[in-house]
Amino acid sequence: MKKLIATLIAGLFATAAFAQTPAAPAPAAAPAAASATASAPAKADAKVVKKHHKAHKANKLKADETKAADATPATPAPAK
Repeated sequence: MKKLIATLIAGLFATAAFAQTPAAPAPAAAPAAASATASAPAKADAKVVKKHHKAHKANKLKADETKAADATPATPAPAK
């Protein structure tokens, strides 16, 4: 039990030390013109990714519906 308590206290100290470390300095801001041209391909990529995720979600829903339809409980055989 003493080892458990010691481990928990050591974890708290490690967490506190980690939380107090300074953050990395932020990079210098790029000019507005450069960021505007760089964001155009990023927006196009985001649209492609969004479309892909929508299609994937639709396929997953179809698969789940098929699985649910196949998983209907079988009726027991009639007693003789």
